[in-house]
Formats: sequence, C-alpha cells, structure tokens
Amino acid sequence: MNFQPLGDRVLVKVQEVETKTASGIIIPDNASQEKPTTAEVISIGSEVKDIEVGNQVMYSQYARTATVTVEGIDYLVMETSEILGKFGETK
Repeated sequence: MNFQPLGDRVLVKVQEVETKTASGIIIPDNASQEKPTTAEVISIGSEVKDIEVGNQVMYSQYARTATVTVEGIDYLVMETSEILGKFGETK
C-alpha cells in the first residue's frame, strides 16, 4: 500500500452489503440506503488515537469522504469524526 492518510484521517475499504438473505430473498438497493455502512481500516494518519489498522468500523452513509483508487482497488478516506464506532472487543 503506497497511500498514507494525514492527520486524523483513515483509509477504509468498504464492506459489501448483503443483497440476498440466507433464505434467498433479494434485498433491493433502496431498502439499505438509510442504514449505516461498515468498513475495514486499512491505514491511519499520525493523529488517530482510538482506531487501529484492521478494525471494523461503522460510519454514516452521508459521511464526508473522498474516494481513492490504489492498485485498482477503491478505498474511502475520511476523518475520524465521521466514524460512529468500531466493532470488536470491549474493555
């Protein structure tokens, strides 16, 4: 990876949304438009404190983001203030 976010920004890879249930029901695109989105943190800036590379995070669909394509893969860059929370172990 040759992209390093600056400051309090993080580079994330968006997790694909399930469009089909376990029983085979197809979920239309407009049904999931209002739901928050999850992503995996790929890289962090030097001022990021509570998030680490590899964390699964949730952010609002309406978060201010920039799209970056690195080695043919699309990523999002966002400030940590746009992240609603992270999944994983609680302390």
